Amino acid sequence: MASASSWTLEIASPVAAPRLFRAAVMDWHTLAPKLVPDVVASAHPVDGEGGVGSVRQFNFTSAMPFNLMKERLEFLDADKCECKSTLVEGGGIGVAIETATSHIKVEPAANGGSVVKVDSTYKLLPGVEVKDEIAKAKESVTAIFKAAEAFLVANPDAYN
Repeated sequence: MASASSWTLEIASPVAAPRLFRAAVMDWHTLAPKLVPDVVASAHPVDGEGGVGSVRQFNFTSAMPFNLMKERLEFLDADKCECKSTLVEGGGIGVAIETATSHIKVEPAANGGSVVKVDSTYKLLPGVEVKDEIAKAKESVTAIFKAAEAFLVANPDAYN
């Protein structure tokens, strides 16, 4: 049986941590179809009200190698801008990945902006090898936060 592997990523942003966390993490299912319609066709809550145990689904365009992804919120500390979620359907689950979790923390930076810290852990199915998927995953996560950042910079009253 394959062992778990992980990757980490840090993204600097000029946007304050609470605003970026609310937009790019907690409300991304609302913003994504508006900000990146070429990637996210639609998104919606499936179960719950946004707290721990809630599940949301993202439906992707042909720009992605899979058509949907469902994630369950396992941990949330909104005051500390931190959460952990588990991929429960789509996104390679059952095809290449046995399990996948992401821990996201958006920390305040000295300049008034923030630093996004992502730690993703995954377990591949037997016989599956990672090629350029990690680089693509990091690019996708960076694109999410940069799209939210651009929106927040252009809309300084949003998510205050």
